[in-house]
Amino acid sequence: MPKRILIVDDSSIMRKMLAKAFEEAGHTIAGMAASGMEAIELFKELNPDLVTMDITMRGMDGLTAAREIIAIDNNAKVLILSNLDEDKYKDEVDRIGAIGLATKHNTDQILELVGD
Repeated sequence: MPKRILIVDDSSIMRKMLAKAFEEAGHTIAGMAASGMEAIELFKELNPDLVTMDITMRGMDGLTAAREIIAIDNNAKVLILSNLDEDKYKDEVDRIGAIGLATKHNTDQILELVGD
């Protein structure tokens, strides 16, 4: 089933790459944010089905923003994306209640975690 997705990444190139992959898979881009604070505000405004969240961003990092979003809506679906060592963050991702952790350049893995 197609999802409305909020893409959060401080890299405009990465946001565009993810948007293209999601749209080609039949999903809709509800919005895009370049920071954790912007992500929280857009989440409240847009109520997306899914949020993809980069970990490393200036200001509020993605794990903190994901925690805030899940505190706002216990049913929020947040997929954490990173280029960093996944093992280092796996426990934290599980603890905050995100749906998973994926390497941000592995669009096949991301689309699999997003599901139909």
